[in-house]
Amino acid sequence: MEKLKGAMTALITPFKDGKVDEEKYAKLIQRQIDHAIDVVVPVGTTGESATLTHDEHKKCIEIAVEVCKGTSTKVMAGAGSNSTHEAIDLAQFAQKAGADAILSVSPYYNKPTQEGLYQHYKALANAVDIPVLLYNVPGRTGVDIKPETVFRLFDEVENIYGIKEATGSIERCVELLAKRPELYVISGDDTINYPIIANGGMGVISVTANLLPDKMSMLVHAGLAGQFDTAKMINDELFDINKALFIESNPIPIKAAMYHAGLLDTLEYRLPLVPPSKENMAKIENALTKYKVVQ
Repeated sequence: MEKLKGAMTALITPFKDGKVDEEKYAKLIQRQIDHAIDVVVPVGTTGESATLTHDEHKKCIEIAVEVCKGTSTKVMAGAGSNSTHEAIDLAQFAQKAGADAILSVSPYYNKPTQEGLYQHYKALANAVDIPVLLYNVPGRTGVDIKPETVFRLFDEVENIYGIKEATGSIERCVELLAKRPELYVISGDDTINYPIIANGGMGVISVTANLLPDKMSMLVHAGLAGQFDTAKMINDELFDINKALFIESNPIPIKAAMYHAGLLDTLEYRLPLVPPSKENMAKIENALTKYKVVQ
């Protein structure tokens, strides 16, 4: 079982005339490959998975697998749902399509107990053979995967190998690695990518990497190689854009930034998401002036 790590990008999903722009999507993934991103992560939160149909969700996974075929870049497919049987269906499809691993967000809205989370993830992981990364983002889902539940899943379910931590808490990451050093903790918050890696984290799943994959890959690879001065320097350099990209709900700012930088032909979201306010768009544009966005 290859445990995916390194510089990973939470891919946006481009739309054109209300439909997934499959040609642009493939080009954006190729751009990630060209700039040394280790893993692309289609159809997560940043990919607007909540408003994609299941057919669109599956097509995005297929495109990512096809574009990455024959390259060193792997595919970690988003397969999360507040319905366990739907999450299993997506995970099994991803495995059959050729994805290398699964990223599964905790069930949202229905607020399961810790026992419910354990049973959900155990059923999901047992339904596939490829590695599964837990995804904890309580600010969006309304439920926190507590450390004790993480440890239980990691200890008892063979292919659950780590967690994308997006609580924003360094203390949480320290606790996880203090008690389970073999656990792969992956940063889910771009502003603290460096601190998490310096504490023993094994990589990042980044929103900012959609825009600046070259910088993010350099940061992560330096950090994992123990070159902490370099990693911190890049993390500090990216602070302003990291903050700007969360000025409104993700992925509103990142798509706006990519459109402004010429990486997207159209600025489209799926309702209920809408473009940023004029005030916030000006802040995003101002932050962009500090960076060189490679095409």
